[in-house]
Amino acid sequence: MTDTRHTDQATTAMLRFERLLDAPVDRVWQYLVDPALRARWFMAGPTDARVGGSLGLTMDHDRLSDRDVPTPERYRPYIGHSWSERITRCEPPHVLAFTWENGDAGEVTIELADAGNDTTRLVLTHTGLRGRSDALNFGGGWHSHLAVLERRIRGEGVEDFWALHAKAEARMGEMLAEGGDSG
Repeated sequence: MTDTRHTDQATTAMLRFERLLDAPVDRVWQYLVDPALRARWFMAGPTDARVGGSLGLTMDHDRLSDRDVPTPERYRPYIGHSWSERITRCEPPHVLAFTWENGDAGEVTIELADAGNDTTRLVLTHTGLRGRSDALNFGGGWHSHLAVLERRIRGEGVEDFWALHAKAEARMGEMLAEGGDSG
C-alpha cells in the first residue's frame, strides 16, 4: 500500500519530501516563521520573513525530545551553534526558501498548499547538494525534523528525536542505494 501522507525522493544532488499535515496552511506557516514554534520541530532564531531577510537558526536539538535524551557524540560540538541563512523567496503563507551554509550547501524551498479538510500539503526541496554525504546528512535531518513537525502539529509528543534521526539516516542510506524514491 502506498503512503499518500509521505513521499520522499533523494539523489546526491537533491532531496524532496512531501507531507500531508493535519492543519490549515496558515497554521503550518506559523511553524515555519515563528521562532518559538520552529524551535519545537527544527531550530529557533530571529526571522525577518522577506526576500533578502534572514532566517536565524540555533542548534538546540535537546529541546526536540520531550524527555531527557543525550545528544549523540558526533553532534555535541554543534549544541548552541547559531547562524543565519538568507531568505531567497517568501510568499506568505505558501512559500519560504532560504540558502543553506550561505548557499554552499544549496537552497531549501518549503511550499505549502491547501489539501482540503483543514490539511496542508508541505513539499520541502533541498537542491544544490554537494554529493552523497550531504544527501545522507541533510536527508536524515529533514526527514526526522518533518516527523517532529507532524507530531507537534497533531499535538503529540516526541519521546526521542535522536532515535527518529538515526532511523531517518538509515532510511536515506537505503533510498540512495535503491535509486532514491520512497512512497
